[in-house]
Order: sequence, then C-alpha cells, then structure tokens
Amino acid sequence: MNLRSIHRVHFVGIGGIGMSAIARWFNHLGKVVTGYDRTPSALTDALKAEGMCISFEDDVNQIPLELKNAQAESLIVWTPAIPKDSIQLNYFRTHGYKLLKRAEVLGVITLDMPTIAVAGTHGKTTTSSMIAHLLKVGGVEVSAFLGGLTQNYQSNLILPDHTDSGSVVVVEADEFDRSFLQLHPNSAILTSVDPDHLDIYGDGIEMLHGFKSFVELIPSSGSLYVSERAYQNLSLDGVSIKDIHVYGLDKADYTAENITPTTGSFIFDYVSPSTRIERLELHMPGYHNVENAVAAIAMALEYGVTADAVRTGVYSFRGVKRRFEILVQKEGKVFIDDYAHHPEEIKAFLSSVKAMYPNRKLTAVFQPHLFSRTRDFASGFSKSLSLADEVILLDIYPARELPIEGVHASMLLDAISSKEKSLQSKESLIGYLQNHQPEVLVTIGAGDIDRMVDPLTKFMLGV
Repeated sequence: MNLRSIHRVHFVGIGGIGMSAIARWFNHLGKVVTGYDRTPSALTDALKAEGMCISFEDDVNQIPLELKNAQAESLIVWTPAIPKDSIQLNYFRTHGYKLLKRAEVLGVITLDMPTIAVAGTHGKTTTSSMIAHLLKVGGVEVSAFLGGLTQNYQSNLILPDHTDSGSVVVVEADEFDRSFLQLHPNSAILTSVDPDHLDIYGDGIEMLHGFKSFVELIPSSGSLYVSERAYQNLSLDGVSIKDIHVYGLDKADYTAENITPTTGSFIFDYVSPSTRIERLELHMPGYHNVENAVAAIAMALEYGVTADAVRTGVYSFRGVKRRFEILVQKEGKVFIDDYAHHPEEIKAFLSSVKAMYPNRKLTAVFQPHLFSRTRDFASGFSKSLSLADEVILLDIYPARELPIEGVHASMLLDAISSKEKSLQSKESLIGYLQNHQPEVLVTIGAGDIDRMVDPLTKFMLGV
C-alpha cells in the first residue's frame, strides 16, 4: 500500500497503547487522524490535545462526515481487541474502505526502513524503549513505536530529530494474534518465549512455532540477540541468520557482571566478546531490567552508538510508565507500580524489589488480567506472588473476554504461601491499607489497576 495516497486515517480502538502510537505517526505525517474508543482516558485526552478528533460512541453517526465522503483516500486501522459486532467497524467493512490491522500498518511502515524488532512474552516495551533512547543519545536518527509511555519522552512514539528519511525504526513485535509475522525486521531481539496467549495459540508448543516463524523473517544478513532461556527453549535449527548472539545474566556471551542493587538503581558492568563498559548505572531497577539493558546495549553498539554514549544513555534512561515505576520513596515508605501480568514477570519483579529492600515487609496488590490467563497459569501466579510477605488480590480484569465459569481471583488464594493474604475490592483497598500501614507497597497488573496509582500515591505520601 502506498501511504502517500492516504489523506485520512481513522482508528477503531484509538486509545490502545499500540494504536495510539501509529495514530501519532500519521498525525506527524500531516494526515487527518480521527478515531473511536470505548472510554475516554488520559491517552485519548492527549491525542485530542494533539489535534485528533475522537468519539466514544460506537455509532455510525459519530463517524466524521468528511471520512464518509472520502472513501478512496481513507484508511481504517483496527485492532483485534475491538468486538466483532462493532457498529463502526462493520460499517467500514460493508462500505468498501481500505482496512488494515494495526500490525499490518506496522508491516507497511517497516517494509522500506531498517527495522529493529523486539519480540518476547516479557520485556518488549522496556527493551525497545531502551534501544530507542540509546540510539537517540548516540546521534542515530530513530523512529520508535512503543507499547508504553517512556518517562524520557512522555510518549509511545519517538520521532527522529531531523528527518524520517533513512531513520532506523524500533518496533515491538507483538505475539498476540501473531501480529509480529507482519513485520520486516533487519535485526531482532527475542527476550523470552514463556507460554502466554494460549487463547490464540492453543498450547506452548504452537506458540514456539510462532516465534520460530518470526525469527525466520530476519534476513540471513541480519542479526538476532536471544536470551539464554529463549535460546534453550526455541530450536533455531535451519535458521539462516549469520549472526545469532545469546545474552543473559548467567553464562552468555553478552552479559552483565558485578551487579549491585542500590536504592533506586542497579549498577553493573556490560561485557561482550568485544566490549566491556564498567560501572553503568541504570535507574530502572530490577535484575530483569539489567538483562534487558544488556540486549539493548548490544543492539545500540551494533548500530554505531559509542561506549561513551551508551554510558550516558543508560544513566539518563528514566524507564517506562508502569514498568518498575517508583512513585514513593521517602520516610520509610515505598510504592512501586508495575505492569507485570504473567507469573514469570511477577517473579522477576518481586525478586528485584526484595533485593532492593531486603529487611522490609513487602505488600503486593495484584489484579489478574484475563479469565483465560488466570485459568491457564493459576499455580504459577500463586507461586510467584508468594514471594511477597502479604498478597492482596483484586477481581479479574476481563479486557476483551467474557467470564469463564469457575474462574475467579479467589482460585489463586489457597496456593499462595504468604502469611497474610486476602481478597479486596478496589473500593475497599485504601481503607484496608489504612489499617495495615504497608512499608513497601507494590501494585501489579495490566488491567485498570493503574487507576489506583494516584490515590495510592497520595495515601503512601500521607496527603
């Protein structure tokens, strides 16, 4: 598709983190951008402030008249998260508009631009954001489509400083709905291949086949950086890529040494077969984030960023909203928010928090995301959450799913070994915490638990 012939772009589901990044891209190109989403949010408010017209009613009458009269020069971008019976989506389908999924649009964008794709069930957003920041600090023209709001740029879209011609594209390669198979990566990072999205793949073996298919998109002249565990679990036999590098915190060729947790940061040495950069300080804490940094540094060095720029970039990287986001750290009170929604992510997050605050009581508030994921990984969730001294469970956030009989948050409770554990509603949470006065409080989940962040921050600050 020739995007130059497109003058109007309408997004069905514009408030999604991935959709909004592409909306911002088209807005940057000077296209007329409009959209629909189910509910207003801080993100849709930001898009409206940037000049995009957004409606919140799934109604044909809410479609801009100009869009109805400009079918040939319009593009409709939609996300699989939109229900199949969406009135707007079906109107566009029955009236002959050009429709592309979000992933297909990214495929068009990456077709003619050098592309770094970051895939994996965990760590995509942090790693891709780190790469984009390191490239930008290193003077490399970069465009990045991210799955979170970077603290440095307060956006999920990073644009080149001077021109978008010849810029490197950094993009998250999302395995949901096999979206990553639409991309055209020149280089890639594979962070993890733990089972997830079994509603799409059926089982973990089929998901591994999906990741293998993604890897096979990389040309033989390209490069792949793959984590130790992903390398062990994913057979790369028959892959023609010349440069396959293994990274991690154990015995990998690309690794971190002398890792030292401090209050608010991790210090480490980056080590590869050709480079050593000592005493790097990362202000996005967590052992898992140090591992993400190893991959990001390796990729940045491959694209010409100097060791000095890497040092500056790692030090100045402020992380991603809702990824190990430290919101309160004063007078014996700590509050951290994280997007973790898979047992392995929760395990990595809580392990790092305990390393930072080894002698403090850790209280974890977890909102499960999706009925199917809660059902499929119930024992894993209970085991990983047991790392906390106290666990508080909220109701399952359904997202795109209907309830599944017998699946509820309480099914996790019995197998959690923490001495203190309970079920609470969002409405009763602060009242409960007032009676327990947590020392180190963390909120975990990918649903609407983020709406509790501001009131919990005020509570922990005593405001």
